[in-house]
Amino acid sequence: MNKYKKLAANTAVFAIGGFGSKILAFLLTRLYTANLESGQFNVKEILEMCANLLIPMVSFSVADAIIRYGLDKNYDRESVFSNAVTVMICGGGAFVLLSPLLCLYGDIRSYVPLLILYVLCSCFRQLSTQFARARNFVRLYAADGIFCTLVFLLFNMMLVGWLKLGITGFMLSNICSDLISGMTVWWIAGHKRFLAKQYIDRELLSVMLRFSLPLIPAAVLWLITGFSDRIFLRHMVSESDAGVYGAATKIPNLISMVSSIFYQAWNMSAIAENDSRDRSKFYTTVYEAYQAMLVLASGVIIALDRPLSNILIKTSKDAAYERAYLYTPVLVIAVLMMCFDQFLSSIYTVTKHTKNSLWSSLAAAVLNLLLNALLIPKYGVHGAIIATFSSYFVCYLIRITDTRRFVPFRVQHGRFAANLGILLAMCYAIQRTDPMNPANQHIRFVVPVWLALGLVVLAALNFRPLVETAKKILKR
Repeated sequence: MNKYKKLAANTAVFAIGGFGSKILAFLLTRLYTANLESGQFNVKEILEMCANLLIPMVSFSVADAIIRYGLDKNYDRESVFSNAVTVMICGGGAFVLLSPLLCLYGDIRSYVPLLILYVLCSCFRQLSTQFARARNFVRLYAADGIFCTLVFLLFNMMLVGWLKLGITGFMLSNICSDLISGMTVWWIAGHKRFLAKQYIDRELLSVMLRFSLPLIPAAVLWLITGFSDRIFLRHMVSESDAGVYGAATKIPNLISMVSSIFYQAWNMSAIAENDSRDRSKFYTTVYEAYQAMLVLASGVIIALDRPLSNILIKTSKDAAYERAYLYTPVLVIAVLMMCFDQFLSSIYTVTKHTKNSLWSSLAAAVLNLLLNALLIPKYGVHGAIIATFSSYFVCYLIRITDTRRFVPFRVQHGRFAANLGILLAMCYAIQRTDPMNPANQHIRFVVPVWLALGLVVLAALNFRPLVETAKKILKR
């Protein structure tokens, strides 16, 4: 099987296992907006942010090292896994001892015990599933994605929808689904036989930590870039606006879902092909197809923004949710840039230059914080959106220049600029449908034509890279 076929096959497996589960999780937005007011929705988002912030710190981002060194034939998997478990145990113990500090943040004080369990269970699941992936149990990893989300959905319907436990129900749903998932994969994959004290390799442990430690602040900074705007909105504008902004981010996450499915397969292929002679050509072909796929997906989501918002965001609980669709389009492009940044970060992972990932993430986070402080007081939610897009865009500019020092692949900058310009024009068209602005009334009916035209142009621009990649996949 050639490398393009293998990448496509792995992507298909991850898509079968991941896309359906991610869509189910995505549809839960309607359940949450039906049972939580916009202020409560913001607290839920903050708890998620805190968990995502703490997980790489508690785990020392060792899951990335599991993939990098577990797939590398030069290292023993028993040592990789035993080292990773040791790191997780030490990190989890330190976290429990320091957890009372979480009570200093008043908005989450009453949920701290649940947050501790949420983080520990997520770390355990991450350890179990990533090692299964490192052992090439791709189908098991994909099946677990479906299984975990179905369990998560079931618990949410019961605890949030039926028992009306609100935020507590959401947290318990995460804890139970992660714990059940992690234990199931551990048992099926037989991870136990890879774990023993004699397998601990101090030299390899040092190598793994040098690789993963720079990823901790990088992950934290990335989360700051993604979530700091909600904190600023909460304290500078209102809790309601922060909640509406959080709801508006759910539709753009569709792009992230598509990207994450591909990224899992791509990361495995990139590590496997790191020493090949035509590595640069492989990166060029894959990146052009990846960019074309995500740009087209972004265009479709922007064009369908209003109907998707009507379906997925329930406004009966809080009328403030009605304006969420106006904030979605530029957030779609922001997430698109984040996906490009993620692809480029794989080069840092494969070539073991994780410190560069840290510095580029730092630049994005600092810019995001500065722009949030400057723009949100004046422009509210729109200021937060501009800050988010700008930070991801600057990170892209840094990484597209820096990463090609390690893997010199070709990039079509003209096509990228044209794609970005068309997507922004489509965003502008959506803004002209705002019923609160009387100046928009005479052109609202023309907007669908603009959006359709934008999709046609995007398809024409991005058709060729997809066809060329398809030919390589189908080639015998």
